[in-house]
Amino acid sequence: MAIEVINEIKDQIEGGNNFLLSGGAGSGKTNTLMQVLDLIYDMNPKVNVACITFTNVAADEIKHRAKYDKLEVSTIHDFLWKSIKNYQNDLKKSLVALIEQEKTEETTGIKYSGEIDINEEYLCDKEINYKDYKKIDDGILSHDEVLKISNYMFKTYPLLCDILKDKYDYILIDEYQDTEKQVIDIFLEYLPKSSNKKNVIGFFGDTMQSIYGNRIGDLQNYIMKGSVKEITKDDNWRCSKTVISLLNKIRTDGIQQERKIKPDEVDKDLNGSAKFMYSNADTINIEDIKKHKIFEDWDFTDFAETKELYLTHNLIADKAGFGDIFKIYNNDEIIKHVKKIKRKLKDENCLADIEDKTFGEVLDLKIVNQANNFNKFISENSILFENAKPILFEKLTRIYLDSDQLIGDNRDKFITHLLKIQERLHLYNSNQVNEFVKKADYKISSVDDKKKLKECIETLLSMKEQTIQEVINFADDKNIVKKDDDFNNFVKENTYIYDRVKQLPFKEIIKLYNFEEDLTPYSTQHGIKGAEFDNVFVILDNGKWNKYNFKYLFEETSDKESIIERTKKMFYVCCSRTKNNLVVFYYKPSDIVLDMARYWFKKDNLIGVNQ
Repeated sequence: MAIEVINEIKDQIEGGNNFLLSGGAGSGKTNTLMQVLDLIYDMNPKVNVACITFTNVAADEIKHRAKYDKLEVSTIHDFLWKSIKNYQNDLKKSLVALIEQEKTEETTGIKYSGEIDINEEYLCDKEINYKDYKKIDDGILSHDEVLKISNYMFKTYPLLCDILKDKYDYILIDEYQDTEKQVIDIFLEYLPKSSNKKNVIGFFGDTMQSIYGNRIGDLQNYIMKGSVKEITKDDNWRCSKTVISLLNKIRTDGIQQERKIKPDEVDKDLNGSAKFMYSNADTINIEDIKKHKIFEDWDFTDFAETKELYLTHNLIADKAGFGDIFKIYNNDEIIKHVKKIKRKLKDENCLADIEDKTFGEVLDLKIVNQANNFNKFISENSILFENAKPILFEKLTRIYLDSDQLIGDNRDKFITHLLKIQERLHLYNSNQVNEFVKKADYKISSVDDKKKLKECIETLLSMKEQTIQEVINFADDKNIVKKDDDFNNFVKENTYIYDRVKQLPFKEIIKLYNFEEDLTPYSTQHGIKGAEFDNVFVILDNGKWNKYNFKYLFEETSDKESIIERTKKMFYVCCSRTKNNLVVFYYKPSDIVLDMARYWFKKDNLIGVNQ
């Protein structure tokens, strides 16, 4: 199979065609990427190849495995920035244009809320730079802005496309399904429309593992148009045979995997297990369920090899140690009540009565006062309530709070700022000083500078019981993490949230960071993509998240196709993390759910438990 796949890719390369290597979980797509590099350089050692990855970790792995001096390996952000950074005049024009565009079409341009008029004259004596933070006043762009301005420049300046095609004969993109559409547009929309010169774009990934809503997901439109040729890989080098059997039933795109045997696995039992547990008890306790004999050989304290997966974070937060900040983001009573008040006023055609009124003044209105039903919350949170009363009511209504803004790719700028602080502490504390200096933009030019830095870090490490605000101010003062545009804009527009969070101990951020970096036994089903473990325990609970529904998935409910597709991909990703033993738990399944479970898992692998 490996030879056949490489030969198919070779045919596409020789024909000058773009290609997509599609392979299921554990198929060895990165290994195939290495083989494609060998193929390309064997065909012509003088060609120029760029290999783009989604993360620094993946880029480092490819650099380590592919020993070619001419090969350029980088993250997508670094690659795009390198492609545009030398064209400063065009960069400045593009930045100004995108700031103006955002004023009329929100989320399409680059947001700037400062007092300065950012125009070409203001930027003329500044250099546009890319850092780990955004500060438009100083010409500094961060990650999101680099993607937007790159898309704009490649679309606006065809010569930039020609330069890129002249520079690289091949561009290989790993984990393509996690790449944003605005990036794919550069390679498949803008590049072909410039000069007649051709280069080959190669994609590697799996549409079934596309679980992020704002990413490209698949290339079906380009495959149907013939601009990308799809090649499939049916190997699985990771999962036990029983788990692969389950995965093959979940997939409906034609990819049916077989377990491939590594040299050191010749005498190893690769059958593994895949069990479906369920309970119809009135109440359940997952900790009690984990005492079942089926788990007797599992070590849930060994989070490198055993994982417990949930769809939502609310059952994880307290266990992992960031419960207080999670409660703010997940269930803030004042913000919830503000939304209810506005809906009531709208229904009564009274919105004009609250114009320019504070939250406290709105609460005094008779129509609102009569509907006030959160007195218990007020009495238990009197200080918080008093702090919220002077805030303009309309400003509070614009606040959006959700646990997604705390954890994952969509986290807000405030939490991003806090995690930057802990990330840099972690880098320094784990002796990754060069990476720390690069991210912190910290200047070290003498022994005294090193000594001062050491003292700063030691102080910050000792501040875990102090408030988040104290840590933010200290990190800013010592140039560890500066308060940038994103942070300042957030505080300005979301004073209420900032006031709630800033008084929490910084240890909540430490625990949140540990969770995000997979340093706990728990994970969300989004959070384990790309990982693998000996034992995986999946709890199928929608957590009141209407984007997913495991009941719809197992019952194949009609008119719910988009939710089913999203849930199926999530379920596939979870199950495919398993190297050996998988247990899936479902609470109170219907007969239809059990019928599907019997088909997917086989009858003998269904286990009913009572508590």
